[in-house]
Amino acid sequence: MRFFWGKRRAAPDKTAASLPEARLDNGWESSAGAWIADMGEHGDFARRWILDPVMIALALTRAPAEALDIGCGEGRFCRLLAEHGVRSVGVDPTGSLIAEARRRHPEGTYVDARAEQIPFPDARFDLVVSYNSLIDIEDHGAAIGEMARVLRPGGALLIANLTSFNTAGAERGWIKDAKGEPLHYPVDRYLEQRAFWTDYRGIRVRNYHRPLSAYMQALLGAGLSLAHFEEPEPLADAPAAKAARYRRAPWFWVMEWIKPA
Repeated sequence: MRFFWGKRRAAPDKTAASLPEARLDNGWESSAGAWIADMGEHGDFARRWILDPVMIALALTRAPAEALDIGCGEGRFCRLLAEHGVRSVGVDPTGSLIAEARRRHPEGTYVDARAEQIPFPDARFDLVVSYNSLIDIEDHGAAIGEMARVLRPGGALLIANLTSFNTAGAERGWIKDAKGEPLHYPVDRYLEQRAFWTDYRGIRVRNYHRPLSAYMQALLGAGLSLAHFEEPEPLADAPAAKAARYRRAPWFWVMEWIKPA
């Protein structure tokens, strides 16, 4: 669901591993209003010009009857799926975002719940979507296991996520020259899994860095088979200035995983 582009002020999370209450305070409830305003109806640059075309095409490939969106936020991708005739259910642990999703899409189904404990029976959904939400989830292994559990045999798990090259440098952001122009994007402490706080236009939330192998091991361990992988870039007609920067660093990956029949 979530991704931030712009100037960051990020610091390591020194309390998340030691205090139970810190694990619950991920910043999303206090940031919900700013997030809703920032997303609007069409999402940010990354969604509109990079990820949406790939995600919706893959989502519709297998003609799913019912989809589950994990970390649905204010429900934008659920609404997009509904426009293409797919019944969708959204799950998110942020009450204010679920309330906004219900307001904007009263005919949809939105549930206040965590990805690590999805409140649906086994093999319920044809399609499960995690759209930039794994970076927000503390226990990604438990969440991926739950996504696989509620997916029917033969169904697809569709994931978009920040690349681990991106999150490995997120605490520093772009390295800039004396004029403030970006020189390069850093990669540091790549193999060290960690939480960090990031600030962006009134939004302050906790994200997680993990190497790609951590995601791959969890997905393979859930018994899923990889069917598609790509690192999408901006569309040819995307606004040029932003598109150029998104082409300089590996920003996203998209994967489709299939549950064996």
